[in-house]
Amino acid sequence: MSDQTGRPTHLRAMNERRVLEVVLQEGAISRAQLARRTGLSKPTISLALVRLEEAGLLREVGRTSGGRGATALLYDLDPRSGHVLAIDVGRRWVRAVLADVGGRTLSRRNERTRARGAEGLIGQLGAIARGLAAESGVELEQIRAATFGTPGVVRDDGDRMKLAPSLPGLQRAGALERLGDELAGVPLRVENDVNLAALAELASGHGIDSDDFVFVSIGTGVGMALVLGGELRRGVTGAAGEIGYLPLPDLDGPSRGRGSFERSVAADAFLRSALDHGLTARTAEDVVALARDGDPAAGEVMAIEGALLGRGIAAVASVVDPGLVVLGGGLGSGAGDLLAPVIAETLRRLSPCTPAVVTSALSEDAVLRGALAASLLDAHDRLFGDVTGHDGTSSATERAQHTGTRITGPHLAALMEAQ
Repeated sequence: MSDQTGRPTHLRAMNERRVLEVVLQEGAISRAQLARRTGLSKPTISLALVRLEEAGLLREVGRTSGGRGATALLYDLDPRSGHVLAIDVGRRWVRAVLADVGGRTLSRRNERTRARGAEGLIGQLGAIARGLAAESGVELEQIRAATFGTPGVVRDDGDRMKLAPSLPGLQRAGALERLGDELAGVPLRVENDVNLAALAELASGHGIDSDDFVFVSIGTGVGMALVLGGELRRGVTGAAGEIGYLPLPDLDGPSRGRGSFERSVAADAFLRSALDHGLTARTAEDVVALARDGDPAAGEVMAIEGALLGRGIAAVASVVDPGLVVLGGGLGSGAGDLLAPVIAETLRRLSPCTPAVVTSALSEDAVLRGALAASLLDAHDRLFGDVTGHDGTSSATERAQHTGTRITGPHLAALMEAQ
């Protein structure tokens, strides 16, 4: 009996979700257009629109124009239905954006990372969130989802990060709980920054044409994200792709220990190698600039570091057999044209598979774009929860632990286009 009475309610919720999905993807749209896009009947569309209007999710925004015959009402998302927050927390910069649940940016901020200790960093992140909300005329409780992209992964206990030495404040016990407190109960997702960059690449970069790739971020640290079958793979503990910890034998001396691969190929390694070659350089970017100008010593540094990167990537490629290697991060994007040929040649020598090696199609905002897409996905789930009556609330620890299950390219493409 309950099954029979539940079916109409379930079907109605499915219809309303489908209508809302199309509006989120298309923007202002008429009943007739919704019927064509969803395959639902016009009476079903009308009923769904009434319920979605009553729930405060959609509103009338005008009429069609420019065609023959009668005009039709247009429906779009009600901007009062919610907002999303995305923050890329890096060692040097914090980049943040506040948007409505349709993906339209309302305010944005870039700041130097002023502190790495727990209190200073968490306080800065909270201040940024409140500042963006104030600039946009939004209350924190109107934010339906927030995503913070950071180095490292969330620990099993959900109260701190691990594998994030560049931001030690987030590795302190209770750090994520305090971050949740700063957001006054806003549902929070904390996600590995390289994973988020890969999500953005999947939605609007090279991933559009490749369902199997690895995204390698090279900058102050080195990380990798695995996208296989169009899905981001995190592993059991979320640490899949922590390529910096690869134990390559001849890079490991008795005093170097874990993380030796990262120390051999991240930005500091480029600079150390340059100094060993007698170059005068203050940053890895200086070394890249010298190589572009034809300096032979700088060119040798790029060749050495590219070959080391290729060896690490070969170790992973031989296991997962990706169709593509995408280079990102500050150095991966900024020096990708110099590194890619060396990495590709190293793969040809060492690996049974020889994926193409390319530079990311996205800018330095890749992590932020991925964080925004993740927040939009979470917010949309909560909007659909409003339709079905599920509130989707959870404790701060549960919110910190929440990293989603599988996020796929088709889910993301429309969200990225909205920006």
